[in-house]
Amino acid sequence: MTDALKRLSDEGVAIWLDDLSRKRITSGNLAELIDQSHVVGVTTNPSIFQKAISSGEGYEQQLADLAARKVTVDEAIRMITTADVRDAADILRPVFDATDGQDGRVSIEVDPRLAHDTRATVAEAKQLAWLVDRPNTLIKIPATKAGLPAIADVIGRGISVNVTLIFSLERYRAVMDAYLTGLEQAKAAGLDLSLIHSVASFFVSRVDAEIDKRLDALGTDEAKELRGKAALANARLAYQAYEEVFSSDRWAALEKAGANKQRALWASTGVKDPAYKDTLYVDELVAPNTVNTMPEATLEATADHGQITGDTVRGTYEQAKAELDAIAKLGISYDEVVQLLEDEGVDKFEQAWNDLLKSTEAELKRLAPEA
Repeated sequence: MTDALKRLSDEGVAIWLDDLSRKRITSGNLAELIDQSHVVGVTTNPSIFQKAISSGEGYEQQLADLAARKVTVDEAIRMITTADVRDAADILRPVFDATDGQDGRVSIEVDPRLAHDTRATVAEAKQLAWLVDRPNTLIKIPATKAGLPAIADVIGRGISVNVTLIFSLERYRAVMDAYLTGLEQAKAAGLDLSLIHSVASFFVSRVDAEIDKRLDALGTDEAKELRGKAALANARLAYQAYEEVFSSDRWAALEKAGANKQRALWASTGVKDPAYKDTLYVDELVAPNTVNTMPEATLEATADHGQITGDTVRGTYEQAKAELDAIAKLGISYDEVVQLLEDEGVDKFEQAWNDLLKSTEAELKRLAPEA
């Protein structure tokens, strides 16, 4: 079952699971995926926690204890989510140790309501790192304009970061710049750069979902030919930018001081259009020193029938640029699409967080001891 997953790992793609729940931890399922499916990391987001906690499985006792203590709903959610991340981090610790800190990582996101507040994002990142208290944690910070200086600040404090919700090539370059700035600040502060890690989560399937919708509205043969091309082209050009930045003189000075490259992470790799192969965003995004974070369905599909044929990114840059140019010539604005996707991404996570607040508040009230 896992030959394709092994081949993917051998090609330099770290396989991370895009899901976490208490049941997955306590049932031994996470440990099993690490042992049998080459999973070497876990990512979470507000939507994942909303789904897990709302299911109720495994959370009843902790919720009852929190209700007895009369904690606020915000504090309850932080206690629950950081407990899951801490436990997952402990399960992944052997991977972390074996890979010298590169993998074996668990990501936890700052409160999405802070996405446009730099100072609050930094404060939240510090608090989360302290609460989880595991060296193999990544604090997720969205790549909004307010997020960029927060990323530099948090990296500068020696806290490892997963930058999330990256859709545009321009923003991705700004993210890499923020990472290097943070490393330079950490170096100036005398911190050990070898202990600081980061990934940049470049979102894939949502790009096709939005651009395909606009191509379908045009309805021409030329438009139809370009369906399903935008997301891969965008991601491949992101990897080209990664190669440029991490072969620069600026990077060389930091690498000499012990710094680690910020790996590109392919996020949102579950296919949204049933017309496409369900492993499209895995098979076609194979490149060294990358991460692919997959929902379990995509992980299982890749294990079953993924076609890993070697590097499918390097050598494609001219074609990728030509495809994005062809889409632009049809009147579809790249800048408009990526900004819309970023706005929607922040809104979706904020909505999931608000839904989580409501459902958790209801549970705390239900379980509160009678006066």
